[in-house]
Amino acid sequence: MKSNRIILSLHKRLLFLSLPIASMACTNLTPEMRPDQSLVPPLADQKPYQHKLHNDIRLDEFYWLNERDNPEVIDYLERENDYYQKSTQHLVPLQDNLFEEMKGRIKEDDNSVPYFYNGYWYITRYEKGQDYPIYTRKKDSLTAQEEILFDCNEMAKGHDYFRLVGINISPDNTKAVFGVDTVSRRQYVLKVKDLVSGEIFDTSIENTTGGSVWAKDNEHFFYTKKNPVTLRSEAIYRHRLSELNASSELIFEEKDDTFSCYVTSSKSEDYIFIGSYSTLTTEFQYLDASSPLDDFKFIQERIPELEYSISHYKDHFYIFTNADGAKNYKVMKTPVDKTSKEHWEEVLPHREAVLLEDLELFNDFWVVTERSNGLTKIRIQKWDGSEDYYLPLEGETYTVYTTTNIAFDTTKLRYVFNSMTTPSSVMEFDMASKDNVILKEQEVLGGKFNKENYLEKRIWATAADGVKIPISLVYHNDTKLGETTPILQYAYGSYGSTIDPGFSTTRLSLLDRGFAYAIAHVRGGEYLGRQWYDNGKMLHKKNTFTDFIACSKFLVEEGYTSTNHLYAYGGSAGGLLMGVIVNEAPELYHGVIAAVPFVDVVTTMLDDSIPLTTSEYDEWGNPNDEEYYHYIKSYSPYDNVQKQAYPNLLVTTGLHDSQVQYWEPAKWVARLRLNKEDNTVLFLDTNMTAGHGGASGRFDSLKETAKKFAFLLALENNVN
Repeated sequence: MKSNRIILSLHKRLLFLSLPIASMACTNLTPEMRPDQSLVPPLADQKPYQHKLHNDIRLDEFYWLNERDNPEVIDYLERENDYYQKSTQHLVPLQDNLFEEMKGRIKEDDNSVPYFYNGYWYITRYEKGQDYPIYTRKKDSLTAQEEILFDCNEMAKGHDYFRLVGINISPDNTKAVFGVDTVSRRQYVLKVKDLVSGEIFDTSIENTTGGSVWAKDNEHFFYTKKNPVTLRSEAIYRHRLSELNASSELIFEEKDDTFSCYVTSSKSEDYIFIGSYSTLTTEFQYLDASSPLDDFKFIQERIPELEYSISHYKDHFYIFTNADGAKNYKVMKTPVDKTSKEHWEEVLPHREAVLLEDLELFNDFWVVTERSNGLTKIRIQKWDGSEDYYLPLEGETYTVYTTTNIAFDTTKLRYVFNSMTTPSSVMEFDMASKDNVILKEQEVLGGKFNKENYLEKRIWATAADGVKIPISLVYHNDTKLGETTPILQYAYGSYGSTIDPGFSTTRLSLLDRGFAYAIAHVRGGEYLGRQWYDNGKMLHKKNTFTDFIACSKFLVEEGYTSTNHLYAYGGSAGGLLMGVIVNEAPELYHGVIAAVPFVDVVTTMLDDSIPLTTSEYDEWGNPNDEEYYHYIKSYSPYDNVQKQAYPNLLVTTGLHDSQVQYWEPAKWVARLRLNKEDNTVLFLDTNMTAGHGGASGRFDSLKETAKKFAFLLALENNVN
């Protein structure tokens, strides 16, 4: 699901796998994709099953694969893994080389940019050879003695998967609430650590989002619990530490199963907010952080399709909203004692050509992030109206966003800038003096990287309905774009999530071997504004797919590449996109990678016991409605597999995936095996210990990327 300026949450099928992917020719360096011909692909048993709805019958011979605890299911997944591993055994040296190459670009003993909060400097660092971060702090000065808060390398011992999230320090700096997931289903166990003694409290709260908010009394904190079956964030609890055998009290329950909820606080720390949200509607309640036992009050009770978020400054709440038809959003304010919509006063009006994406408040300045013609800009204004200007930025293929700006009473704005050829830099801009300082530049080790060796540009394809679709492209300047140039085309295209053209050290392993990399900014994201999203969802969802195909045809017809050298990649909802294009235009692609793909759309959207399905009706439509049922069925990849030739396919999934259940890609691959009429390869790679985001360690995730790249390079060598 989308994570945007209104909803600060991690949604269902959102996975940004932008392929965080040297001699130029693949031919001499890469083995071909030549699996042992004696190997026989596994076939899943067919067990007849019928779905019946709206006077329509869908046959589903692999429905039984959703039986997670069935030994036959595990056996099938393991047979697929065995087939994949044996078929690509000859690629292992290449995978190892790619892994070492990508690892060699990373500064292993690295530190984050320190930030100051409530008397301490906070730093996250990595040690050489270690997979996980170490969270530390120093009192008052960066020269003070380091205090280790959490060493995730120690905490991860004995676990195949480990993730720590939501570190939240109490106002008196003596305690920390944090969440841990050792299964990879994003069901975090909430714990509390005494930072004075180092003791972990007996408190252990299961099925949470991992986040929390402290009240100012240092005793109470609020957190969000998930439904253990659907994983919907459905209830807010208040916990008191000082009570003997402390327990939690239910404060709010979100009973509408199309909504989820969360708890957060204002930057001023004066207020605690409960947010309820669906795809199109939000609602907030507020509480004085000094009075945690009081009742929450509504800012504005929910109105269908009214989205808003809340910030606090002095005696006003500032509201980021689409109220009154502001499709690209506007900024309003209201007194803290008169919060309902009739009191809202416009501060920054809606503009048809400018999408507002973020709002940052400081004591003397306020900052908005805007997007115009696909390009992000940061606008800085003084509260007294004496200054209003933009940060100077150049180019058409860059990414910029504000980052850790916790301090309220400061003139320093931190932001991050990078482009497809320029490594990431954390910048600090003084809004008063206009001095701009680089706090940290991403180091690309290995001694080979020079940004001048790469070219980036934005080009425009024409969609089937005449709409212009932007494409961000990067390649090595020794690569001559033409019919034999391999291009990897990536897109996401759902939930309004915009994939900005950013830098990737791992992608260099493809660029240095002659690949070009293209991001297709298809409808379904918000690259060209809110309307760009609206025209790629619900009954307009097919625009996402036809846009991607139009971009592929453009790259071929304009001579950037040819169908023998064009590859496609997408993950999660982007994996749905991959499933559609291989059904609709298989002849365009030599190879496709579909990571944790959402491919059994009708069945999943009809099953409200699957995590978060009900909250996505506003994205895909509710197939219990006959019109949406037939529309979704008309593109759902699993329902539209047919007897035809398919491109070479690598499909990945995780057994513990809570966002796209493992059985969707497993069923899809099983049905493809029955129907594909060609000699192309088809692999299913299931991580038996991980979920939606893959492996948790930074080096294990590089190994997964190396496998994907080896697949592409071997395919390319087949046609060189």
